[in-house]
Amino acid sequence: MDRVTLIVLDSVGIGALPDAKEYGDEDSNTLGNIIKELGGLNIPNLKKLGIGNIKDVNYLESIDNPIAAYGKSLEVSKGKDTTTGHWEIAGIILDNPFPTYPKGFPKDIIDEFEKLIGKKVLGNKPASGTEIIKELGDEHIKTGCPIVYTSADSVFQIAAHEEVVSLKELYSMCEKARNLLQGKHGVGRVIARPFIGQNGNFKRTSNRHDYSLKPINKTILDIIEEADMEVKAVGKIVDIFSGEGITEYIHTTNNMDGVDNTIKYMKEDFKGLIFTNLVDFDMNYGHRNNVEGYGKALEEFDNRLPDILNNMKDDEVLIITADHGCDPTTESTDHSREYIPILVFGKNIKPIDIGIRDSFSDIGATILEMLDLKTMKNGKSFYDIIKRK
Repeated sequence: MDRVTLIVLDSVGIGALPDAKEYGDEDSNTLGNIIKELGGLNIPNLKKLGIGNIKDVNYLESIDNPIAAYGKSLEVSKGKDTTTGHWEIAGIILDNPFPTYPKGFPKDIIDEFEKLIGKKVLGNKPASGTEIIKELGDEHIKTGCPIVYTSADSVFQIAAHEEVVSLKELYSMCEKARNLLQGKHGVGRVIARPFIGQNGNFKRTSNRHDYSLKPINKTILDIIEEADMEVKAVGKIVDIFSGEGITEYIHTTNNMDGVDNTIKYMKEDFKGLIFTNLVDFDMNYGHRNNVEGYGKALEEFDNRLPDILNNMKDDEVLIITADHGCDPTTESTDHSREYIPILVFGKNIKPIDIGIRDSFSDIGATILEMLDLKTMKNGKSFYDIIKRK
């Protein structure tokens, strides 16, 4: 096998994990609850791949002859955030979750951050990103003070109006926060959240930028790069891995731009990995409890699946998965602890049930075996189950 294209449908979980109650997520089922609330979804291509054949995905009809291998996975790492999920896929299992701040960040952290940027901050509390700019946007415009907030996830988010604080200055603030937030305060991500507009009509822009911790161990991306193969990242993948193990990347403005750029890379001739994150599901719909928007985004992706499949080479494999849940039907606006789907398609892949995998890292281990590369500490490859003899 010469190449794998791995697409993460950000937050498209398919049911609560056994330990979901510990996270307050026992009733979460991102895909299932969306389907129930909307009365169905028009996703024929995902069904054709076999998403409805996955164990316990009884809210979608199964089909007799799916064209892909299918299954789901448990998460071993503690937590339910983007970095944790992607790192586990790539071979890093976290024994301890990233720190969270349900009461806001400690005074000493905020004091030091204000000193570093030369400005006071507004907010410093858990909040929905859209709600906090409604609440504090005017004060921010009057004072020039950035808005700092967090969520149930391990994030330090900085919101600023693009006409008040330039993107360059906002990104500089985030870099200073990232350098500050290490050790016991090492949050998973520092996120720049620029917005535009006026009171009552503020709108976040696509100039978001994530500043993740550097991976604590080697990942499959490093192993692929060290083998003189390419790792081409689409969307926020480069941010999640802090650039480590990535040979080329492109940021995207939305899901369809992500699909377009994935296909652009698929048309190129190289060996290695295309690693794509489609963030709209999570950022625009899951966190905003927008069930209808989430459902429409799933249908839009499904409608583009034939474009992706038609651009696959004979020696290429497509893997579609997720990193966590973000159920828009629950009261929470935060991520949910859920199983992730695994769909694997290719000319040399058998359409077979791979069952319930013990770790997201099984995906990474499988990718390495497909590329005939050395294995890693975490994860068990399922390539022997799905490859055509």
